[in-house]
Amino acid sequence: MPPVVHPTVPEPPPAPRPVVLARWLWIASALLGAVRSVIKLADRNRMVDELRRMDPKLGQDQLDQAASGGVTFGLLLALALLGLYVLLANRMAGGWNPARIVLAVLGGLGVFGGLVGLAGISAGLAGALGVRVGALDVVVAVISLLLDAVALVLMFLPQANGWFAHVGYYRRTQALARPTR
Repeated sequence: MPPVVHPTVPEPPPAPRPVVLARWLWIASALLGAVRSVIKLADRNRMVDELRRMDPKLGQDQLDQAASGGVTFGLLLALALLGLYVLLANRMAGGWNPARIVLAVLGGLGVFGGLVGLAGISAGLAGALGVRVGALDVVVAVISLLLDAVALVLMFLPQANGWFAHVGYYRRTQALARPTR
């Protein structure tokens, strides 16, 4: 059986500016979230007070252990999320469309959650639930929301869509052109 001949497809150009910018916005948003988490976790007294309020029967040793566990888990989670976003953003900027889709889903959920959270804050729900929300929390939430929203839009601009389509077509033709054994 003769080998299948595929038309030559030109190699894709480097990622267009919107895709590169979206990459850096995703990384900046994840870094902002990680820094925010570290700052929150650094306030051990607040964490112990919240734990004491949740379960007044706990002794000081138990509160300290729970706070230490919470800090450790929170730091690991912040690091894991930062790593995931950096990995996905870099893969997306390399033309891997599934990474773009995962970022779109995560970013869409983040934007929706951010809008719901800001609406809840403005309606006074945070205070009614006993959650302390400072001005810095609101500013960080708005910045994070904007970073995610802009990155989402940039990934799906026509220039970005065309580039992702070309990269995908190029990769498929390259895979088909490889000799089989």
